[in-house]
Amino acid sequence: MGHKVNPEREYRLLQQRLDNMVTGAPDSPALMQILRLLYTPEDAGFARRIPATPTPLETLARRLEMPVDELDGRISEMAARGLLLDFYYRDRRFVMLPPVVVGFFEFVFMRAREDLPMAEIARLFDQYMRDDGKFARAVFGGETQLGRTLVHEEALPDGDHTEVLDWERATHLIGNAAALGVSLCACRHKREHLGEACNKPMEVCLTLDGAAESMVRHGIARGISNAEGLRIVEECKAAGLAQTGDNVQRNVTFICNCCGCCCGMMQAMKTFNLRNAIVTSNWVMEVDAEKCSGCGRCAQACPAEAIHLEEIQTNGKKRKRAVCEADLCLGCGVCYHVCKTGGIQLKARPQRVLTPENTFDRVVRMAIERGKLAPLIFSDPDRLSHRALGRMLGILENSPPWKAAMAVKPLRSAFLNRMVRLARP
Repeated sequence: MGHKVNPEREYRLLQQRLDNMVTGAPDSPALMQILRLLYTPEDAGFARRIPATPTPLETLARRLEMPVDELDGRISEMAARGLLLDFYYRDRRFVMLPPVVVGFFEFVFMRAREDLPMAEIARLFDQYMRDDGKFARAVFGGETQLGRTLVHEEALPDGDHTEVLDWERATHLIGNAAALGVSLCACRHKREHLGEACNKPMEVCLTLDGAAESMVRHGIARGISNAEGLRIVEECKAAGLAQTGDNVQRNVTFICNCCGCCCGMMQAMKTFNLRNAIVTSNWVMEVDAEKCSGCGRCAQACPAEAIHLEEIQTNGKKRKRAVCEADLCLGCGVCYHVCKTGGIQLKARPQRVLTPENTFDRVVRMAIERGKLAPLIFSDPDRLSHRALGRMLGILENSPPWKAAMAVKPLRSAFLNRMVRLARP
């Protein structure tokens, strides 16, 4: 007798698997319907067995007890549909289950699709992301985030003593990428299917290096040159878009060109007051009161709604001037480009923003903050090498004691509990 698949059970288990990932996937009728539209029951049963961390194809074949060639074909087919993520490193193929974001939501909407009911999926994703805030808080409810602001370098004052590091500059990241891909902006494309998209450029989502190679190989992105990537960024700056990049210092995988009306991260900031959903740059907008004409262009252009006009008196006359709320300012530099009087520049923040060194560090920090360290470790315990454990312990030691204690409590590990106690002041 053949194996009988219980469809609803497979979808439920996949939802639970996704929810255990660092950014979460809270249960919702909208999400369950999305999974039904994207995955067959067999796909769902297969996907939930794929680790959330990169795993060599050969290792995965042994665990799943599948011939490598058969598994290779299955992975390729599902990756082409945006349901799995694969990449090559030192001639070895690695595979992982992508989260909802940054993951299969983007992979679905980064290109035009005729094999899916895109309008229905767009409606469901919009409902899931915006209705009650559970998903937004699961993704952005910590200090460490998926994305960080990349500053418009031309907005920085000449002679500023604050060093602009290479990983803070979109031009450096794009100009030095070994491979580049460009796709449709997933957020704007989703809104287009809802009839709500703005008129900003659409093909502006950039992927870099190994991520670009994977996206291009599966037809999710179009391969481009470094020169074209730089041109796209300049066009996006001119269109008033902010650049948001992977929140890491090394091996940046994506750079988005975001508007305040369509971007999911921006919407989480404004709709649910998750004001740190995007990590700021190391700069903040400063207004020269003498030069500011009070025209309001900067307030209209600010994607984070961090600028407003206030009325002041000068020489007995009332006039308006722009005021920036520093705690809300992303430090993107969009406002600089619309100011016609030279009344705006960016200044260094009093304290530099912490940016994780690499993806591993970012994921561990997010897991600690969101109470997901145990699922992260046990999703693939065989891959937790001594080196990885050492980095994880380093991050735990530098976390606030209460946060580290909460993170290791579900593990019931005497070793980790002792490490946390020793780290307390």
